[in-house]
Amino acid sequence: MCFLRRPGASAGWIWWRMLRQVIHRGLQSFFYKLGLFVSRHPVFFLTVPAVLTIIFGFSLLSRFQPDTDLESLVAPSHSLAKIERSLASSLFSLDQSKSQLYSDLHTPGRYGRVILLSKPGGNILHQADVILQIHRAVLEMKDGRRSFIGHQLGGVMEVPNSKDQRVKSARAIQITYYLQTYGSVTQDLIGEKWESEFCKLMHKMQLDHQDLQLYSLASFSLWKDFHQTSLLARGKILVSLMLILLTATLSSSMKDCLRSKPFLGLLGVLTICISSVTAAGIFFITDGKYNSTLLGIPFFAMGHGTKGVFELLSGWRRTRENLPFKDRVADAYSDVMVSYTMTSSLYFIAFGMGASPFTNIEAVKVFCQNMCVSILLNYFYIFSFFGSCLVFAGQLEQNRYHSVFCCKIPSAEYLDRKPVWFQTMMNDGHQHTSHHETNPYQHHFIQHFLREHYNEWITNIYVKPFVVILYLIYASFSFMGCLQINDGANIINLLASESPSVSYALIQQKYFSNYSPVIGFYIYEPLEYWNGTVQEDLKTLSQGFNTVSWIEQYYQYLRVGNISATNKSDFISILQSSFLKKPEFQHFKNDIIFSKAGDENNIIASRLYLVARTSENTQREAVELLEKLRPLSLIQSIKFIVFNPTFVFMDHYGLSVTMPVLISGFGILLVLILTFFLVIHPLGNFWLILSVTSIELGVLGLMTLWNVDMDCISILCLIYTLNFAIDHCAPLLYTFVLATEHTRTQCIKNSLQEHGTAILQNVSSFLIGLVPLLFVPSNLTFTLFKCLLLAGSCTLLHCFVILPVFLTFFPPSKKHHKKKKRAKRKEREEIECIEIQENPDHVTAV
Repeated sequence: MCFLRRPGASAGWIWWRMLRQVIHRGLQSFFYKLGLFVSRHPVFFLTVPAVLTIIFGFSLLSRFQPDTDLESLVAPSHSLAKIERSLASSLFSLDQSKSQLYSDLHTPGRYGRVILLSKPGGNILHQADVILQIHRAVLEMKDGRRSFIGHQLGGVMEVPNSKDQRVKSARAIQITYYLQTYGSVTQDLIGEKWESEFCKLMHKMQLDHQDLQLYSLASFSLWKDFHQTSLLARGKILVSLMLILLTATLSSSMKDCLRSKPFLGLLGVLTICISSVTAAGIFFITDGKYNSTLLGIPFFAMGHGTKGVFELLSGWRRTRENLPFKDRVADAYSDVMVSYTMTSSLYFIAFGMGASPFTNIEAVKVFCQNMCVSILLNYFYIFSFFGSCLVFAGQLEQNRYHSVFCCKIPSAEYLDRKPVWFQTMMNDGHQHTSHHETNPYQHHFIQHFLREHYNEWITNIYVKPFVVILYLIYASFSFMGCLQINDGANIINLLASESPSVSYALIQQKYFSNYSPVIGFYIYEPLEYWNGTVQEDLKTLSQGFNTVSWIEQYYQYLRVGNISATNKSDFISILQSSFLKKPEFQHFKNDIIFSKAGDENNIIASRLYLVARTSENTQREAVELLEKLRPLSLIQSIKFIVFNPTFVFMDHYGLSVTMPVLISGFGILLVLILTFFLVIHPLGNFWLILSVTSIELGVLGLMTLWNVDMDCISILCLIYTLNFAIDHCAPLLYTFVLATEHTRTQCIKNSLQEHGTAILQNVSSFLIGLVPLLFVPSNLTFTLFKCLLLAGSCTLLHCFVILPVFLTFFPPSKKHHKKKKRAKRKEREEIECIEIQENPDHVTAV
């Protein structure tokens, strides 16, 4: 064997090219042998996956357990807020029966809340009797144990020109009942029962008092409404499965009853279903707990798995009909499984990186771990279970059995004597097949549409300018959306949209958003409170906040009484013996920690409360306050921490939630770069990186414009978009760069004809399967629907519109293929001329 080198080509490039060809042919040979092995043992490869599904399916039913800890799922696992909560808890023990403020709690614990809202134009203060009646009913509930009450007015209007800010009217009042549970299991169960009775009581009170609107919330409400999404979506997911089955069956059908494969489309979808059931069984056997974010796994697995199914069907259609069915299966494996293995590997890498310790959101980590298992099982079930189905279908086709009724197809002479309806049902395409037509599968309606209509239209020179303009519009909107990204720290993005928790949150946002959550300000080191400089530093730190502080009250007490306390002994002595003895100041005892060394008392820690004036976007401003106060604790002489229970969910949420997609994207990019010189053509990887980047940024920007925040669901969808784009663009691009036709236009036509059918089948099934999610009343499924719809649409746009046009403008060039063919044609013409000159009589005879 000799290798001819093009002029100017280096020896290193030749060796790299040889290495790429050896690797590619080695993989093709391996999958050819795998296809032969499967085709020779189809019963074994059909039985083993079925048995595994039965075994793990029973474990799914017997070991199913929901995860009830919402904080551990959606809050950042490693955050400074959790450390601050631990420090605050160690300094000031949790005693809910004595607390007066919500922020006094280091964790919300067991509680019940109710917002009483008057009718439009009404004044809640005029309905004090009704409020007290509801309040007494709550306090008289059984098993309530000890509770304390915090209240707050909302929608307040002040008396005009009032110096002391007197309240004229209020639209709503919020009352909170905190239960003392002491952390024991028995008390917690009693508290849970009390919360359930509290919600039932509020519902009953709403029926008795139609002039008020009551919105209730309990500590278990968030988890209950989070889990409610799964219950609401069960029926819709079954409808989605039916739609995907129908679409796959119809898109795999042909008029040709011999070559039509409707049952293979159906069995392909069922293959992904049973692999997902097996993956779920493995998850629960390993003590996994279910949460509603896992609803996306069936759709993610279906989008990747059915791509392999339709590619194998397309690979089967490209094989020669005169070969034995076992060789045709092997050829299909050799043609398809190389690219499917590459894309499955990239899926595994992307979600494996998402499941790494770098991921700080537990829900994302659990989801990615499950996706890794699902991808591996999908891959195994595709080449085993579905491969066996392909073997049996091929055997039926070779023996000329009907693809639907599984009966022998009559001869053409017999059909000609039968009615038209019988000829239509038993038509095997003999009347369409001519002596010059080598591939009867070209009669498939999608292939026919692409070959006869779409390919010519999209490569038309007059269409290309409009495609370029379309892409510029797409890029502009994507860029505009990427500049407006919002983090999704708001927990209601994951709840059922018509749930009590969402209704309560919306009303609270409307009427109680004038102030931020009450922030605990904890001074955890001894401080010279009597020092004037320290007092000024404390005033500086609390500037711009409304404060509830023992320090301010104590300073005012000293000024009013004209008492001097400029040294440590006087300051602490008056504080303990006089100030804290007053009834109106006794509650401040819980905010100061004293220590005694001999006869000397010291203040080793204290706390106060800060409240900031905010606009409607309370959560965003609370995050900004947190980011503003924390750096001050590092540069100020006063050592303090700030904490509120909501900070656990908001602390660096944006960074925590975007980290998985950044890591996954980096991992895929690194793999593509490292394999740059190992693939058949480096430009294939280059175009793939550009295409995936364009699709990913498009989905990111457009979902932001569609009011989708960056929460754990949207981030998982972005990780999936990376792989979904590679799954569909890679075969198209690699076929294009390896094509040897004269022009780029002809190469892209052949690429679309070869892979366009599988891409269109898969994306259409995927998008149609998403439609039922639109009817699930849940914010989580709305986010899932929007993101996956954008992922499928942007991928379809690039595969069928943008890439077919842009690839005709840019490299790789096909001129060297044209020159080679011209040289071969010239050489052939010279040989013919020589033969004519040597034997002119033969030419005359001809």
